[in-house]
Amino acid sequence: MARVVIIGGGPGGYEAASAAAQLGAEVTVVDSDGIGGSAVLTDCVPSKTLIATAEVMTEVEEAGRLGVRLEDGDEDPANSVRVDLSVVNQRVKRLAAAQSDGITRRLDRDKVRIIQARGRLDGPETVVAGDERLDADVVLIATGARPRILKGSEPDGERILTWEQVYELEELPERLIVVGSGVTGAEFASAYDALGSDVVLVSSRDRVLPGEDADAAAVLEDVFKRRGLTVLGKSRAESVKRQGDGVVVTLTDGRTVEGSHALLAVGSLPNTDDMGLAESGVSLGDGGFVTVDRVSRTTARGVYAAGDCTGVLMLASVAAMQGRIAMAHALGDAVSPLDQSTVSANVFTAPEIATVGVSQAAVDAGSSTAIVVKVPLADNARAKMQGVRDGFVKLFCLPNTGIIVGGVVVAPRASELIHPISLAVGARLTVDQVAASFTVYPSVSGSVAEAARQLHLRG
Repeated sequence: MARVVIIGGGPGGYEAASAAAQLGAEVTVVDSDGIGGSAVLTDCVPSKTLIATAEVMTEVEEAGRLGVRLEDGDEDPANSVRVDLSVVNQRVKRLAAAQSDGITRRLDRDKVRIIQARGRLDGPETVVAGDERLDADVVLIATGARPRILKGSEPDGERILTWEQVYELEELPERLIVVGSGVTGAEFASAYDALGSDVVLVSSRDRVLPGEDADAAAVLEDVFKRRGLTVLGKSRAESVKRQGDGVVVTLTDGRTVEGSHALLAVGSLPNTDDMGLAESGVSLGDGGFVTVDRVSRTTARGVYAAGDCTGVLMLASVAAMQGRIAMAHALGDAVSPLDQSTVSANVFTAPEIATVGVSQAAVDAGSSTAIVVKVPLADNARAKMQGVRDGFVKLFCLPNTGIIVGGVVVAPRASELIHPISLAVGARLTVDQVAASFTVYPSVSGSVAEAARQLHLRG
């Protein structure tokens, strides 16, 4: 029986543990932070739970346009609803803990041993977990990542916060300065704006979400401006300091921005320090991320890595897939190497932005010859009925063959709407095949079929 030791209990770790147990291995998970890792306890599950409340507030704000009125008082529902952040955050933490407990029970059913300790390598075949030394045939490193801290701007957990600390707030920030306009920064800026905070988003680039589709980012910026959210473009933060009951963010050009709270969203650092990795033959790349191939192998024989500590598309879904691929490869099961071109991702702003496959940037740069069609949601009957004003569906296909190679959806619940496009990309379906599939009328997903029909004429 193969002995598998997994260091880290996040998605890459717990999914790998279940996969290895199913394949008949003796599995031990060494984890010091709680099963589920940051994805479950301090990142994905908490943030998306908070965002779910923000989505309700957005719908309430838009309800007046749909004819919804209150019986008494102000006719505008948005003026009569407020958020109790203490209750919201209690629910966030309760759901995160319940998710962690559920995963722990699943591992127990799979007969996976869990050791609560910090794990490190002592050679490629030995893991030290507290006072124990564990011999291993296969080791998986799945230690995740932590928020990067702006130099000289250490969080205090009260006014200067990382995204892991916001759930301790009892009251809604009056004026929140979000430093960083990537996915995390944009999501929290959008959420707290909907919850009722005055939000300032500090972006070092010329637009929000510099790594996402430019058309999608433009839609989001327009929505931000319409809602009164302030975006400071081309404004790099130099420091964040506590000042009395507030904060001051100093920009590199000398300007200052004052607020009640600041949220640092300036990237992540891998949790790979002091783990004996390099000494055990595991190569680390730029920033300390573990170097892996498409089946999650490191440069040390028998040692694999998965999740954010590898820096490969830092998504919980990718971490889980890397973990499963690693165990399949290590234990002799059928394995398909990770194909990043089929990975779907979502930005949980309002509206959401979902993507898969070939990007507009690749087409514009000439590295892809794909043909592109964009269908605005303003032309979609169901979107009109729902009062949706912003968004689009964009499809990419190869010339001549019409095979769909990518897509972008900007819409409420884009995370659900991207799935048929992901299926098309993964199965190499053509625009004609997608166009010939029935869609419900009226439905927002009908715009996917419409984009496919337009590509048939252009391809």
